Amino acid sequence: MARTFFVGGNWKCNGTKDSIATLCNTWKESGAGVAGGPVEVVIAPPSVYAVSAAASLPDGYQVSLQNTWTGKGGAYTGEISAEMAKDCGINWVILGHSERRHIPTISESDETVATKVAYALGAGLKVIACIGELLEEREAGNTNAVNERQLAAIAAKITDWTNVVIAYEPVWAIGTGKVATPDQAQEVHAALREWLSANVSPSVASSVRILYGGSVSAKNCNELASKEDVDGFLVGGASLKPEFTAIVDSHKHAKVVTAA
Repeated sequence: MARTFFVGGNWKCNGTKDSIATLCNTWKESGAGVAGGPVEVVIAPPSVYAVSAAASLPDGYQVSLQNTWTGKGGAYTGEISAEMAKDCGINWVILGHSERRHIPTISESDETVATKVAYALGAGLKVIACIGELLEEREAGNTNAVNERQLAAIAAKITDWTNVVIAYEPVWAIGTGKVATPDQAQEVHAALREWLSANVSPSVASSVRILYGGSVSAKNCNELASKEDVDGFLVGGASLKPEFTAIVDSHKHAKVVTAA
């Protein structure tokens, strides 16, 4: 079975009812729509707009939350449970994004992220699990060690990776305009697949999708998509623009990789 190309759009804390409606209409007018196609598209609006966005997006686009709580609902002011997402017809969640790991007032640990991943999967959500290194960690030669530590925390809590998509986002490239070269991205993705093969299973390593995130744009996506171990993208700023549809179309440049 081939790994289906995947493009996620993370709107972060951006958008209004009017701007979302305008963007979705622009995408539709451009002919966007992926129902039944060879690419999966998942958009993560701010939670208050998730349900309304789902009704406005092009045909086949799915919706994700940007975060869920570590467990069931209850006396946890401000949190959203995985069960609430499912109740609203939302089937995806982004967990472990670098901004939730590294913004000082949030500072989610590897353990917290892994707990959220395991709970969300158990509640029936699909998970985009984010990992990635800081600039100082890359410069110190610790890229693989950081990614492997973050993955290991997740691997310690789950056994079924069917509904997990990994998003490798070098923190130094997120929103900075800097981007890993296609060869740098391929090198890290290949290392992640090797780690999964050795520490989880060869079948998971060959079947799990690994996305690249970090200043992905219409200008650089096609070359990145052509790399063997790049199975798509998690897009930030460009997912709020008309050009996002060009990034979705980069699936046409992807190598068809068959999972074992």
